[in-house]
Amino acid sequence: MVIAIDGYSSCGKSTLAKDIARELGITYVDSGAMYRAVTLYFINHDVSIENLDMVNIALSKIAIEFHAVDGSLHTYLNGHDVEQEIRSPKVASNVSEVAVLAPVRHRLVALQREMANKGSIIMDGRDIGSNVFPTAEFKFFITATPEIRAQRRLLELESKGITTNYQEVLANLKHRDQIDSTRTLHPLIKTDDAILVDNSNLSRQQQLKLVLDIIRNNHSVN
Repeated sequence: MVIAIDGYSSCGKSTLAKDIARELGITYVDSGAMYRAVTLYFINHDVSIENLDMVNIALSKIAIEFHAVDGSLHTYLNGHDVEQEIRSPKVASNVSEVAVLAPVRHRLVALQREMANKGSIIMDGRDIGSNVFPTAEFKFFITATPEIRAQRRLLELESKGITTNYQEVLANLKHRDQIDSTRTLHPLIKTDDAILVDNSNLSRQQQLKLVLDIIRNNHSVN
């Protein structure tokens, strides 16, 4: 079984996907973290996104894995835990520009499909249902108002000790929304067969119950 969750930045896709994975006992893959890891590598190694030869060389040197650390899934880049670094505002401000690059998308989509060959998975991102797994058994499109998403993101960053402000976070979200929705290659869209979930006024548990009920009523899972 493949469950695809798409939606706007900071709308709670990853939280929902992790909760579902835990409830159903399936593997969770954070595709956004994979793009963030590539972005971090590009920043740390001064890779110019204007130079596709440089981009391709860099991609050949990148290995991304996920490992459980103290009960949470952490992203590893070339053997190093980068979970904290990839959540920084600097990475967030650059990840959309990196994610639109065809070589980056082709490389990571191939890795994501390989992961699905190993068993049932749930994956969240921007084009999971539309491109990575167009035949996924379940597709959900998650959204919330930009203002609510910005407030949630601000609280998340502050909880991790990252200093920023509401206006900066809101501006970043709107910038990413624009890029994600208008990019030429695999833009963020809601497919016709995806179920829309607006969680602006839903709690984490309300959203989880809503989606789990849909899955359980349409598939033989416990």
